[in-house]
Amino acid sequence: MPGVSLIVRWAALAVAAVLAFGTTAHAQRGAAGGGAITAIQIQGNVRAEPQTIRSYLQLKEGQPFDAVAADRSLKALFATGLFSDVVIEMQGSTLVIKLTENPIINRVAFEGNNKIEDDKLRDEVQSKPRQVFTRARVQADVERILTIYRRSGRYNASVEPKIIRLEQGRVDLVFEINEGDVTGIKRITFIGNEAFGDGTLRGKIRTSESAWWRFLSSDDRYDPDRLNLDRELLRKFYLSEGYADFRVVSAIAELSPNRDGFFVTFTISEGERYKFGNVEIATRFQGLDVDPLKGFLLMDEGDWYDATEVEKTVAALSEVVGSLGYAFVEVRPNIRRNKDTKTVDVTFDIQEGPRVYVERINISGNTRTLDKVIRREFRLAEGDAFSSAKLRRSQDRLRALGFFEKVDVSAAPGSAPDKTNLEVQVVEQSTGEISFGAGYSTTAGILGDISIRERNLLGKGQELRLGISVGTLSTNIDLSFTEPYFLDRSMVAGFDVFRTSNDRQAVANYSDESLGFALRSGWAYSEYTRQIVRYTLRNTNIFNVQPFASPVILAQAGSATISELAETISWDTRDTRLNTTKGWLLRNTIAVAGLIGTEQYARTTADAVYFKSIVEDFVVSVGGSFGVVLPYNNSYIRLNNLFFLGGDNLRGFAVGGVGPRDARTTDSLGGQYFYTTTAELSFPLIGLPKELGLLGKAFVDTGSLWGNQAAGFGASVLDSQLMRVSTGLGIQWISPFGPIRVDYAFPVVQEVWDKTQNFRFSFGTRF
Repeated sequence: MPGVSLIVRWAALAVAAVLAFGTTAHAQRGAAGGGAITAIQIQGNVRAEPQTIRSYLQLKEGQPFDAVAADRSLKALFATGLFSDVVIEMQGSTLVIKLTENPIINRVAFEGNNKIEDDKLRDEVQSKPRQVFTRARVQADVERILTIYRRSGRYNASVEPKIIRLEQGRVDLVFEINEGDVTGIKRITFIGNEAFGDGTLRGKIRTSESAWWRFLSSDDRYDPDRLNLDRELLRKFYLSEGYADFRVVSAIAELSPNRDGFFVTFTISEGERYKFGNVEIATRFQGLDVDPLKGFLLMDEGDWYDATEVEKTVAALSEVVGSLGYAFVEVRPNIRRNKDTKTVDVTFDIQEGPRVYVERINISGNTRTLDKVIRREFRLAEGDAFSSAKLRRSQDRLRALGFFEKVDVSAAPGSAPDKTNLEVQVVEQSTGEISFGAGYSTTAGILGDISIRERNLLGKGQELRLGISVGTLSTNIDLSFTEPYFLDRSMVAGFDVFRTSNDRQAVANYSDESLGFALRSGWAYSEYTRQIVRYTLRNTNIFNVQPFASPVILAQAGSATISELAETISWDTRDTRLNTTKGWLLRNTIAVAGLIGTEQYARTTADAVYFKSIVEDFVVSVGGSFGVVLPYNNSYIRLNNLFFLGGDNLRGFAVGGVGPRDARTTDSLGGQYFYTTTAELSFPLIGLPKELGLLGKAFVDTGSLWGNQAAGFGASVLDSQLMRVSTGLGIQWISPFGPIRVDYAFPVVQEVWDKTQNFRFSFGTRF
């Protein structure tokens, strides 16, 4: 039947197709699996043991060849770093492993590096002698060397590794370095600043533009970490000036097209300037009277808002409330901005903090510094109630020691929920110093000195210093020792042994010298107030007296012994010691001599100075001083215990140029009473970049010196209480070599016998 035959024919074709497909599939599986491996042959290995190589293979004898397993074996052998080339193939039924071993590094050398020593680079790279050479490791070393050079400001540096092949599969690895020039900061730009000029803001950050006078500084080199610090410095500056909404939008450093410098751009948003509004203290402690606490507020309504004063007030309130017996104190400053009135209301909310106690203080990293030196700086002790404010203060005090490169203090959970451990990690740094100095001034002449100082003697926090200063007009040798925590109390104690000599021939035809020692002790009443007590015993000698000198000087030639007890109390709120822009300095010293020795007198001196910034970069300072020294028990006061006026303390007049003077010899005889006043304006010099550090000075000085017992020696003395007045201009430069000051002053009011000096120059440095 035709239909049946057609069906049979189609069935036969289907069976044939199935049989054909099965045969093809079997052939493919056979090709993929390969034949069985009867042997494994390893070729090219010199140092690597065959058994070690076999341990990385995922193909074994007697197993069929598997391409996937061969690929994994290939990668495993490459990962060892022992081979530069690996080939795995089947030759018949034998699996052949062809290897090319990496050479062994014989020597690692550096060429072309002058700024960074070989030892430092050798410590940083991973390639070492007797290691296997790998290209991946060498490339990583190249990147590491480039990173080191970039940290030192050399972004143009390039490194090319060279391989010198030696016998027995060894190579010398040489890094050829082109250090390039220092990639400095070509320009620092601020976008969005309206209240302060670019020059002012550049003076508030650490990064500075490259200039020839900064060759002793590295602040003009690009450093990403320093840029982050600059962001914080800008924020603190603006917040201290009343800009409560200030923020740094971005800080970008772009390398110039020719890679010779960076352009740094700070984009800022100043916001509005605020004043303090209502300043209040609130408390949740029953029985705590807040009225006495208002005396610890550092701000008044109407003052410009200052975030720094808020932080200091928080610390002060925390301490005083804690001292009243409230163990768990937390002071939270609640700040409310009033955008309509541009004021900031601050309420210091004194509340009970979490009841957590300090269980342990664990210190690590101090290999030299004793634990007690670190513990005594803590405002917290084991068993105390935990206070985050005191924890911050403790960390700041540790950093201020200068003993440590890094200080990290953190709180960690204790053995119970109400206990915490303080983990203190420090990295010590060198505390020994040797410094050399040079200088010149019209008062002291040419000066040179050397100082050896150890600030952490034997790890006990003690300071030992030996200083020698030699000049054309004076010489000083001083050995001093200071114990910062005498008898384990917050009290400084120490001693000084000294020898000084002065050539006063140009002033009064004599020279003098002193040899003695001093014992001193000091303590702080507060952050700004300190008191120092000092006992000095010295032998003084007036010698080399010219025969034509004043009878007063001739009568005092020879030696004398002085025993003096002095007390000084000071209040210092200045922001900096150089280029001060705000703050007060008040100081008073009272001294009495006569417990033993040949001199009997009482002396007091006092001085005060106030600094205030009136407009941007313009600072006015007003100050004055006075002194009185009086003998008792019918004694007289020798020359080296009297006051002398002129020079640095009254510009326009020579040293000792004002005051009692011998009418015949014109020798300066010193005085018992003096006063001075000074008013000075500091301002930037027009046309010069602020970063140069040059400041102009305009000043007016007044003063007088009088009172002398010279009549008892038969001398005719010129003496007057007339107020002397001088005025002048000056230039100050905080140079890389130290502060340099040049003044030109001329007297406006003077006595005919006064000695003047218009030009004054002083320069000094220590390195």
